[in-house]
Amino acid sequence: MNRFSNIMILSMTCDVAIVGGGPAGSTIGALLRKYAPHLRVTIVEREAFPRDHVGESHLPAISDILDEMGVWDKVEAADFPIKIGGTYRWGRTDELWDFEFIPGQTFENKPRPEKFEGQRKQTAFQVDRSIYDTILLDHAESLGCTVLQEMKVRKVIVDGDRIQGLELVDGSGANRVEEGEILTSKYYIDGSGESGLLRRALGVEITAPTALRNIAVWDYWQDAEWAVTIGNGGTRIQVLSLGWGWLWFIPITPTRTSIGLVMPAQYLKNSGHTAEQLYTKAIQTEPLVSQLVKSARREGDLQATKDWNFLSDRLVGENWFLAGDSCGFADPILSAGMTLAHTSGKKIAYTIAELERGEHSPVWLRKQYEDGHRAQIKHHMQFADYWYSANGRFTDLQEYCSEIAKSAGLELDAQAAFRWLATGGFATEAPGFARALSYRVGGIKFITKLFSGEGAEWVAARTNRFKLNLQGATEELYPLYKDGRIEPVQSFQRGDKTLPIVFVYWLIYNGLQRESDADTLMRMWMEVARGNRMFASAKEAYSAIIEGLEGMIAEGWIIADVNPGRPFLPIETPEESGAMHPNRDNVPIQVPLASNG
Repeated sequence: MNRFSNIMILSMTCDVAIVGGGPAGSTIGALLRKYAPHLRVTIVEREAFPRDHVGESHLPAISDILDEMGVWDKVEAADFPIKIGGTYRWGRTDELWDFEFIPGQTFENKPRPEKFEGQRKQTAFQVDRSIYDTILLDHAESLGCTVLQEMKVRKVIVDGDRIQGLELVDGSGANRVEEGEILTSKYYIDGSGESGLLRRALGVEITAPTALRNIAVWDYWQDAEWAVTIGNGGTRIQVLSLGWGWLWFIPITPTRTSIGLVMPAQYLKNSGHTAEQLYTKAIQTEPLVSQLVKSARREGDLQATKDWNFLSDRLVGENWFLAGDSCGFADPILSAGMTLAHTSGKKIAYTIAELERGEHSPVWLRKQYEDGHRAQIKHHMQFADYWYSANGRFTDLQEYCSEIAKSAGLELDAQAAFRWLATGGFATEAPGFARALSYRVGGIKFITKLFSGEGAEWVAARTNRFKLNLQGATEELYPLYKDGRIEPVQSFQRGDKTLPIVFVYWLIYNGLQRESDADTLMRMWMEVARGNRMFASAKEAYSAIIEGLEGMIAEGWIIADVNPGRPFLPIETPEESGAMHPNRDNVPIQVPLASNG
């Protein structure tokens, strides 16, 4: 991109003004040009791309959005490592374990670049943000967005809860705007990251609903070895717990690797060491990482940020939306940041397109984005709280972990933890399927066993009579974001829990209207699933139904008990759960960590 393009065609009036050219802003711009091409979109970015940025690890949900934006082929052509999953040293053991989106042994070794089909629909990317963000911003411009780099917003002009305009100042030296010139728009988007430029100008408060107060420091390395190479360009990120923090190891190009250290801010303050000293010490004393960088070269620009979880009190107003990190920030332990950025961008683009069509209530559209995305951020925070508080390897941070658990009201036995993690998340994270943060129900049960040392039982396996429980629930419309439209579907709301009647939940809900016996229900559900071709196989259908049942029981939508004399549903409860299992890479270094003393 020529960052001085649009100099001659700059209009100081547009329909959608986006502050920030990162993934959230580019997603909004690209999808608006696709679904509402009559809208004039201007993206104002204070920096000149390319530029480095932390947050390099994707989840598979992003791949779907990249394809919808029409930018998948461009991202794939950049030859970023394919993320198959992650390898962890976390919990109660020194042993490594894996979480895989697709089993590594089944990943086909295909030439790249590949199309977005088959196995690639189940994987993700690990990206160099200097390259990735530029690809996305260039793509948004190619679709018709006006992109202004090195253009700063000097002042946000606010009147009550409305933004009246953005006073711009040119940081490029090209004199593209007159001093004090104002950009006005119908809609304004804050995609400025944690700084929350528009959010702060509007006086929107933020809260920190967790005791997590971490700091991250990182640098980039050239020619580090990969811990594992799977097929053509596939690998896993490494998340390795220390006694006093944890390291990430993320290859982001064939030759460049991001290595970061996360630790409590208070630990850094009390340690008597600099961030540079602790970063060096962490890498030297972590046996796997020290081996991988033995012949590598560090770029030598240590960067830092505070990873203090926060959530904005509001995400939408009369003519504005918050997107990406301006909405809130969840700890990077679960690679949530980029997914939340792209997801918020998609929802905002859909919402504005529907506001323009005028077919749904504007109040309802705005409320669905605010309530839904705030709940998604909170659920990611909830998972992070559990990960930290249940990590027995944090030998120096037990008090910190206890504080996190106490602030979250979290009990750490497996069954209680499973119910807690299910709350507000399983039904809506991937509407219609029981999963959260790419983890299926079986994966959550594996994690609770790994962290607590005891298994979380399958309630659906020890009961055989299921009754729908809608007591105290109200019927509401739930937004289904698909193909550029927001489709209102039936749902039930009770407290902070939502049950959308779509896909698996539609199947289960309709069956429970007529029957309560587990065996009869399962036969009925499988027949309907086959007839509607809802799943690729009978095995996939059965697993999805069982997980849907378990999620609905955990969230209180089903009351389950035992009818003597009737059969129970067969449910396998293996020691490992599908995509989650002990590491099998035969990594040569598998020794306890050195003391941090």
